[in-house]
Amino acid sequence: QVQLVESGGGTVQAGGSLRLSCKASGHTFSSMAMGWFRQAPGKDREFVSSISWPSADIYYADSVKGRFTISRNNGLNTLYLQMNSLKPEDTAVYYCARGRTLLCTAQSVAAEQGVGAWGQGTQVTVSS
Repeated sequence: QVQLVESGGGTVQAGGSLRLSCKASGHTFSSMAMGWFRQAPGKDREFVSSISWPSADIYYADSVKGRFTISRNNGLNTLYLQMNSLKPEDTAVYYCARGRTLLCTAQSVAAEQGVGAWGQGTQVTVSS
């Protein structure tokens, strides 16, 4: 059974940094495209970033380009999201996502149509 467990969320002041982690189990993590999404209160879930295996393709939402960095450690079955220069508008629940099949690309994960599993989410709050 696929399990995705996020951690690293919290409250930080604007301009600060956080690093989210997503520990994966129950599937071949190293061969799957992965991604991060977020959902702010009263808003739809939106794409943040995605990464292929073996990290050749990476995508970012325009709103986080230059501030967020996605990475993965296949040996530890862990996905990361380094978030710098955080803004109040980054406040949301952040979700880890896994590609639906081995053939799913980072691009298809970014479009959400390629997502086959979700984590429970971790709250990120940025105060002004």
